[in-house]
Amino acid sequence: MNKKLPLLWPVQIGNYRLKSRIAMAPLTRRRATADHVPTDIMRIYYEQRASAGLIIAEATNISRQAVGYPNSPGIFTGEQLNGWKPITQAVHDKGGLIFLQLWHVGRVSHPLNQPGGNLPVSASAIRAKGIISTPEGHREMVEPRALEIDEIPGIVKDYESASIRAMEAGFDGVEIHGANGYLIEQFLQDGSNQRTDSYGGSIENRCRFAFEVTDACCKAIGSNKVGIRLSPSGITKDMFDSNPVRLYEYLIGQLNQFELAYLHLMEVYTALEPTEKYRHYLQDGEVTPFFRKIYHGRLITNVGYDFETGNRIIMDGHADLVAFGKLFISNPDLAERFTLQAPLNDWDKNTFYHGGAKGYIDYPFLD
Repeated sequence: MNKKLPLLWPVQIGNYRLKSRIAMAPLTRRRATADHVPTDIMRIYYEQRASAGLIIAEATNISRQAVGYPNSPGIFTGEQLNGWKPITQAVHDKGGLIFLQLWHVGRVSHPLNQPGGNLPVSASAIRAKGIISTPEGHREMVEPRALEIDEIPGIVKDYESASIRAMEAGFDGVEIHGANGYLIEQFLQDGSNQRTDSYGGSIENRCRFAFEVTDACCKAIGSNKVGIRLSPSGITKDMFDSNPVRLYEYLIGQLNQFELAYLHLMEVYTALEPTEKYRHYLQDGEVTPFFRKIYHGRLITNVGYDFETGNRIIMDGHADLVAFGKLFISNPDLAERFTLQAPLNDWDKNTFYHGGAKGYIDYPFLD
């Protein structure tokens, strides 16, 4: 064990022994087909990055209704499932491990992205400000339709079915996407959830949907193969909560009972200053150290880390793994570069979300 480089220490996640604490964060890249089927270029992309201790594959739609973006992959049809198989096999052939992030965007969609031109759904009929990509170009997001209470078990079932399909496709586990302003977070936060039934009002009620999804996935494939991602300080996509500290203290405390493979926490977006409503619990601008005291299992932290700060947060005991996003986009061999403390490639943000090989599989490796 290299005592000077905590990122290179092995670690146990669920049933898996990871070769390092360097995780690849889930990164939406939109290289799937129009029918949300994974493509061969995606196989090359993930195979190139198999030296990560853990790959968390990009957010993947659990149903047709879950779709928010063109060319984002799915896991709700047999063709999509089969499209993932060469990808997971390629990662395993390189000695890697890969989880699939399960995604329902909720209100972050548009009728042009929905089956039959239907309205997107959410906890409540509250529109998020901003624009969304559609097959006909960018459009303003619309007011969603509030889910009827009898529809919610069907969406929970979609998460359960997606987790089973993910295992059939060869994934080592799944990560529930409960961050970034998407459906689960829309239920969690009172800025987007004004329901008066058992899924709204109190913190306990607003957390109900997240717990039902987590429980369903754990029962379907085993809790040691399930993680969840949260963004307690997230303010993207018009999200806010009147008391985020109390909300996430309760949510994360209750997640201990599931004995998950891990909890994945997103830090404050580095491009933004913490708003006043979050300052009273941010420790030096960091979310992870605060919740480390509450969560008892494995904890992954993400957003804004580099080699130095990633090693430091593990050494300080605040996190067990660090997930890197943009650095993995531009450095397919990031783990090797960290090991050798070698120079890193810069990324091209213009190719993050569309296109083919350029800015996707053409970043150079070390010699």
